[in-house]
Amino acid sequence: MPSVSLIRAETYEIEALHQHLVALLAPMGGIEHFVKPGDRVLLKPNLLTGARPTKECTTRSEIVYCVAKLVQAAGGNPFLGDSPAFGSARGVAEANGLLEWANKADLPIEEMHGQRYPIESAEFDNLLLSREAMAADVVINLPKVKSHVQLTVTLGVKNLFGCVPGKMKAWWHMEAGKDSDRFGTMLVETARAIAPELTILDGIIGHEGNGPSGGEPRALGVLAAADNVFALDRAMVEILGVAPERIPTLVASQRLGLCPQLSAIEFPLMQPADLKIADWQLPEKMMPIDFGAPRVLRSTFKHLYIRFIKEPMAAYATR
Repeated sequence: MPSVSLIRAETYEIEALHQHLVALLAPMGGIEHFVKPGDRVLLKPNLLTGARPTKECTTRSEIVYCVAKLVQAAGGNPFLGDSPAFGSARGVAEANGLLEWANKADLPIEEMHGQRYPIESAEFDNLLLSREAMAADVVINLPKVKSHVQLTVTLGVKNLFGCVPGKMKAWWHMEAGKDSDRFGTMLVETARAIAPELTILDGIIGHEGNGPSGGEPRALGVLAAADNVFALDRAMVEILGVAPERIPTLVASQRLGLCPQLSAIEFPLMQPADLKIADWQLPEKMMPIDFGAPRVLRSTFKHLYIRFIKEPMAAYATR
């Protein structure tokens, strides 16, 4: 039976946050259940943008710092990695004040580089994913709770799209943008391939409205953790009061049998009803996943993908 740990937390003050994280992970066996001495551990925050550092668009630096210290105390070797759509992981981290906290924790920041990996899905025979993520001994996913103008909300599953190299994200928006089911399935298959050992969700302050970056901060007072990212997303959607059928990643994960029904999830601490938000603000207007790009631009993306990515990779695989 999948388990999702939920607690109320209303501050990013380091000592209190550390205690909250220890309590959050206790029903799961603590961080030691996931991290063994010598493990190389990827911390994957949401590093969407450096453009709005005061609007809670990214995972808070204090969360990353405290998780890094927990990993180090367990004998692991954490490093931070992400692949922002614009800019570098280090640049976005610096713009949001995370670089300073990373330095305090002696936490290296690594850029992500793509490599093809075969996956279970026949629809997506291989995916270009971060080799840094795939080679890590442990992946700890650190998403932020946000509304999203293309996907309604973005939580744990969507955060793992950051393990797709930056330019490839644009390709997927063009390739699958006219079919939200296909795009949602791609995100779910990406999450299944990355297979994070642990997801810790930053919902102390979320980002509502026209997210993932154009909205406003909203205090939620929630921390969540699970070893099943699909179960965590289902639980958080219940807290936000958003219908699961509105979220392409949840629709796809349920269709593929990866997302349990709410009644099949164990909550060892607080229940979703204890943390319910009555008036979470969704986007005022949804935007097409392909950004409404004209047909010629989508065709150009497809041509460039086939010529410079797909065909060279296929030729390499036959050597």
